[in-house]
Amino acid sequence: MSEYKGKVLIAAPVHSVLLDGLKQVGYECLRQEKITQSIAFDLIQDCTGVVTSTRLQLNKELLDAAPKLRWIGRMGSGMEVIDLEYALGKGIKCFSSPEGNCNAVAEHALGMLLSLTKRIVWSHNEVRHGLWKRDENRGIELEGKTIGIIGFGHTGRALAKKLQAFDMNILAYDKYEQHDIPNYVSCCSLDAIYKDADIISFHVPLQEDTSHYFNDNFITNMRKAFILLNTSRGIVVDTKALLKGLKSGKVKGACLDVFEEEPLERMSEEMRRMLDEMIKMPEVIITPHIAGYSNEALYKMSAMILKKVTDAAE
Repeated sequence: MSEYKGKVLIAAPVHSVLLDGLKQVGYECLRQEKITQSIAFDLIQDCTGVVTSTRLQLNKELLDAAPKLRWIGRMGSGMEVIDLEYALGKGIKCFSSPEGNCNAVAEHALGMLLSLTKRIVWSHNEVRHGLWKRDENRGIELEGKTIGIIGFGHTGRALAKKLQAFDMNILAYDKYEQHDIPNYVSCCSLDAIYKDADIISFHVPLQEDTSHYFNDNFITNMRKAFILLNTSRGIVVDTKALLKGLKSGKVKGACLDVFEEEPLERMSEEMRRMLDEMIKMPEVIITPHIAGYSNEALYKMSAMILKKVTDAAE
């Protein structure tokens, strides 16, 4: 029997592979998926580890309440839910699992793009209401179009891999130096993307310099009318700027898996008004932050966190 290593607060949906694996190496798991900051404050005080998603913010106050905390596992990629600098300063190891859901996000982004360009969702809903419109729902093809992928980490690369089959021109920009670039991708400057892209897809983390990355200036810099995809973080896109761009026609369409304020019950009146206006547009598809939430991704992210935690202990 493994030596007892302490308690782990499971504050996110996880696959049993993680729970079983942690128990096998000596951890006691406390599952609390419907977590709040106040509940976490009481539970975390005696914990050695925490597994979180977007549901729990590991801020300075919460970290100070956990003197035994040695590691944090993040289901997914966005480390903005952790005060990372403060945690690392306290000797707390922090692990993310972008390898686990990058394929799910890429498939979702591609699915939304195809649904939009082929008008699948819109025409399906028309047929449900007794309408059979062909000319009005004529789609466009991806072949020969240019996509600008902004953020070329795990998810950006996964999307590019899938898009190569469509014979698209794939441009990629990342502010960090990139290596092992596939031969079907051209790394370039933002200016090149502004000049040539028909489609923009965001795959960036939420940081100070990515908040409202997509804004009025971004739209102005784009030479062509274009389609926007965002499966990264909602606040990356300035919703007011997007709505204005859609109304002007400069933004030809938008596929959003994330929104600037979410979920619905936390939205301000102004944000809900803009959401309601956009979902009535045939050129907009919005899903409720589910791109990286597939059954397979849940397993892969859980297995990845288990591996990183156990590897770090060796």
